[in-house]
Amino acid sequence: MSTPLFDDLPAPLKSVQTQPLFVMRLDVKPIVIVGETPGPFRRIGIVPSGTFAGERLSGKVLDGGSDWQTVRSDASTTLDVRLILQTGDGVNITMAYRGVRHGPADVIQRLEKGEEVDPASYYFRITPIFEAPAGKYEWLNRIIAVGTGHRFSYGPVYSVFEVL
Repeated sequence: MSTPLFDDLPAPLKSVQTQPLFVMRLDVKPIVIVGETPGPFRRIGIVPSGTFAGERLSGKVLDGGSDWQTVRSDASTTLDVRLILQTGDGVNITMAYRGVRHGPADVIQRLEKGEEVDPASYYFRITPIFEAPAGKYEWLNRIIAVGTGHRFSYGPVYSVFEVL
């Protein structure tokens, strides 16, 4: 269904184009359950390591990252993640992202038990932002990125894209 307002927009405002940035695999320790708080049900994922690889940057994820998850009353989980990426040439870059994961209850239960599920059977998306020092990777400071994720038994894997 189209609307007159949408129909009148120039072509660049009618869609979003992306290009691959990298694929990132995170290793995670067993989730820390905080539980019910005066606010949300809270759990925290500790990220000791990982890797990322793409045409313009590749490297490893340094120890010290974490994922502060909120399990909401609608059964979705929101993510608040902070990581340190270290490129193959030794440059440290921060990556922070918010995200959301939801799906049918049986799929999410299987996922949280560490079982393999079809990535198309649930929704798992992130919105990364970067902080890089001046130099080779400073272009990351000026982009918007999106990603799609999948949870494996050892941790999540994300395909991250630059929005053009």
